[in-house]
Amino acid sequence: MLALQLFLSLSLLIILHEGGHFIPAKLFKIRVEKFYLFFDPWFSIFKKKIGGTEYGIGWLPLGGYVKIAGMIDESMDKEQMSKPAEDWEFRSKPAWQRLIVMVGGVVVNVIVGMILYAVVLANWGKDELPVQNITYGVHCDSLMMSIGFQEGDRIIALDGQTPSSYTDIPKWMLLNKPTTATVIRGGNEVQIPLPTELGQMMVDKGVKMPFTPRIPCVVDTVIAGTPAAEAGLMKGDSLVSINGDTLVYFQSIQKFLQGHPDQKVEVGLYRGGQWMTIAPKVTAEGTIGFAPKSPSAYFSYVNREYGFLEAIPGGVEQAWETVKDYASQLKFIFSASGAKQVGGFATFAKLFPEEWNWAMFWERTAFISLILAFMNILPIPALDGGHVMFLLWEMITGRPASQRIMEVAQMIGMVLLLGLMLYGNGMDIFRWFTSH
Repeated sequence: MLALQLFLSLSLLIILHEGGHFIPAKLFKIRVEKFYLFFDPWFSIFKKKIGGTEYGIGWLPLGGYVKIAGMIDESMDKEQMSKPAEDWEFRSKPAWQRLIVMVGGVVVNVIVGMILYAVVLANWGKDELPVQNITYGVHCDSLMMSIGFQEGDRIIALDGQTPSSYTDIPKWMLLNKPTTATVIRGGNEVQIPLPTELGQMMVDKGVKMPFTPRIPCVVDTVIAGTPAAEAGLMKGDSLVSINGDTLVYFQSIQKFLQGHPDQKVEVGLYRGGQWMTIAPKVTAEGTIGFAPKSPSAYFSYVNREYGFLEAIPGGVEQAWETVKDYASQLKFIFSASGAKQVGGFATFAKLFPEEWNWAMFWERTAFISLILAFMNILPIPALDGGHVMFLLWEMITGRPASQRIMEVAQMIGMVLLLGLMLYGNGMDIFRWFTSH
C-alpha cells in the first residue's frame, strides 16, 4: 500500500511538473518533441504522437521529462544543437521566454502544494493536540533525560512560547534553537536550559521522537500465540506492575520488557476491578505480545475547521512553513550523522500511512510537491535551477553561456544527481538489511 501511494503521488506530480514546462513552451511556439511519464531508455511501454509531440510512458520510474527542441537537456542531443537554430527552437527565443519555460515546472509544484494543503484544510480541517491536554506528561528519550527532562514532565512552552500543538515540539527543538523549556513537574513550574546545538545533537543520536505522550497500560489487543496470550492476558486488562515494581504507563512497561529479554516476569494487573498476576516469558525482542489502547482514547484532540476563504491563506501559510522547515533541515545533511539519514524512494514511501487515507494522501502529496519544487530550483546543472542560473547570467551579461559549457555542466549535473539517487536508495537498502 505504501508503494502504491508513492507511485500514484509521484506520477501525478511528475505529469503536472512537466506540464509546467510544456504549456509555456507551446504558448511561445516552441516545439516539444516528447512528453514522458518516467524515462524510456531503449524502449517505452506506451507512446503516441499527437500534433508533433510524442506522448508516452517509460519503463524506468525515476522521473519524467519533456524534450524541448533546441535545448541541452537529459537527451544530450548534440546533433540537433550543431545545426543552425530554427524559429521554433528553444534557443532561438528571447531569454525571458526561456526563463518562463524553465521555471514553469517549479511554479506548478508550488501552486499544487498550496492548493492541496488548502483542499485538505477545507475538507478535513487540522487536528491539533494542545500541550495542556497531555494529561500524563511525556516519556523521554535518553538524550532528553541527559539534558534534564524527567518522566512525566508536561512541556508547556519553549522560550516562553506555547506551541499550537504538541506535535510541533520536536520540530521546534530541531530547527528553532530554543534556549529554555518550561515544564510542569510535580505541580511546579520548572525551567530547563537547552544546549545551543540541540538540533545537531538530535540528528547525531538519530532522535526523531524526543518525547511520546505517556498513556496508561490498558490492553487493547492480545496477539495469538504470544507469551501474553499463553499467560492469559485479556483485552481490557490494566497492567500496573512488573516484578513488584509499580509501572502503570505503557512506555515504562515497554522499556522494562526490552531490558529483560528471554526472562519470565511477574505482571500485576487489574481485571474488572480484581487484582491478579500472570507470568509470561519475555521474547528475545523484548515483548510479550500485546498492544495498548490508542493515545486518542486518553487525549482530546482539537479539530480546527476552515471555511473556503480561510483555507486558501491557510494552505499558502502551510506551504511556506513546509518549504522553510525543509530548507532549515538541509544544514544537517552536511554532517556525518545527517548524511547517514538521507533516503530514497523507501523513505518517501514511509511518509504515507499503512492504510489508505485520502486526507493524508493529499497532504503528503502536497509535501512532496513542495520538496520537488525546492530541489528543482537549486542552482545545480541538470536541474531546472541550473538552467535558470545560466539564463540569468545571459540576461545580466547579454551573452549566453557557450554550448560546450552547457553540455559539460549538464553532464556533471546528471552524474551528481544519479550519484545522489543511488546513495539515497542505497542507504534505504542498507537500513533495511541492518534492521532485519
